[in-house]
Amino acid sequence: MDLPLSSPQIATVTAPLIMALPKGRILKELLPLLERAGLAPAPDCYEESSRRLRFETADANVEVIRVRSFDVATFVAHGAAHLGVAGGDVLDEFDYKELYAPLDLGIGRCRVSVAEPVGAEPLDTARLSRISVATKYPNIARRHYAAKGVQAEIIHLNGAMELAPSMGLARVIVDLVQTGGTLKANGLAETEVISEITSKLIVNRGALKTMPDEMGALLARFRGAIQ
Repeated sequence: MDLPLSSPQIATVTAPLIMALPKGRILKELLPLLERAGLAPAPDCYEESSRRLRFETADANVEVIRVRSFDVATFVAHGAAHLGVAGGDVLDEFDYKELYAPLDLGIGRCRVSVAEPVGAEPLDTARLSRISVATKYPNIARRHYAAKGVQAEIIHLNGAMELAPSMGLARVIVDLVQTGGTLKANGLAETEVISEITSKLIVNRGALKTMPDEMGALLARFRGAIQ
């Protein structure tokens, strides 16, 4: 898609700027925004069957890498990518000081929630001292229960969280919820929302300082695409 004449341009650089994008649903939701910003990746970037992980974009000065959603923040924080798109859940979990999140993209809406078996006796956190929690968000879960004066014993899982209560692995789970259908299908109910989540544009603070013109132009294009 051609950029409007008024769109900020990125000065030519000797090496491409690298943008880290998450695989899956968020990447597909990003497509219209990337097109409006003049940064649409090569078509096979959106194909799950593609074995490539690095792609050219409509801007010769920008390339994208496609990684796991949990890894976007790590690539950007350590400077392997200059900017990226990450969910608020990832940013809350890792809390990298090297990251700056200037724009909420308003996509990938979901929530981090507590869920427990349907029909289970309600938990009285005012009387609890410990609770076992299955999650891939140990830091978020610990902070959530610490605020209630409860020590969370974390069972760290990367998937199939919904099995944990029925298999006696944990009393509750803390996980990302979009529709709640998977919880319901596995006999669980959402009992508490910890945080509402959207995807955000993140940048490496060092890159923002050393390449202010190039990074500033990219941010301006994303702001224009959102508006």
